[in-house]
Amino acid sequence: MKLAMTTGAAPLLLLAAIVATTAMAALPAQAQHSHQHPAPVTAQATPAQRWATDAPLRTGMAKIRTAVDALQHYERGHMAPEQAVELATQIQQHIAYLVANCKLEPQADAALHVIIAELGASAQALKDDPSDLSVIPAMRQALQHYPRQFNDATWATGEAEETH
Repeated sequence: MKLAMTTGAAPLLLLAAIVATTAMAALPAQAQHSHQHPAPVTAQATPAQRWATDAPLRTGMAKIRTAVDALQHYERGHMAPEQAVELATQIQQHIAYLVANCKLEPQADAALHVIIAELGASAQALKDDPSDLSVIPAMRQALQHYPRQFNDATWATGEAEETH
């Protein structure tokens, strides 16, 4: 994904750096060389027309949603902390997949980075302190921005798109 730099990036620069570092750690070394991303800078205002998606975005976001949904079991005490940490790791891996594979126009990319920055930060927070369940609703809230920002017909149905 390529991201155009705009003004006002300072408040999110640290968060984006943490997310980018986490996401990049999961990528093979050859994929890391060309993926430096400035901080996302746009607020989550709903655009007049939602952004187009590509297959990697639809697939990656569906997998992230599945992992976040599974964390409901952890909130209810039906899952061990180790399983919740594994789901948080999967979320980070899916974010790395998005970073490596999505090809979006700069404004759409910036909108996506706001969403995945929150998801990545929350996933890392859960890994750092599995007893802090407050980060799980934050993940769900971040996911709510996706269908407002992006035109993904599979999102409403909950169907994941298969990659070939």
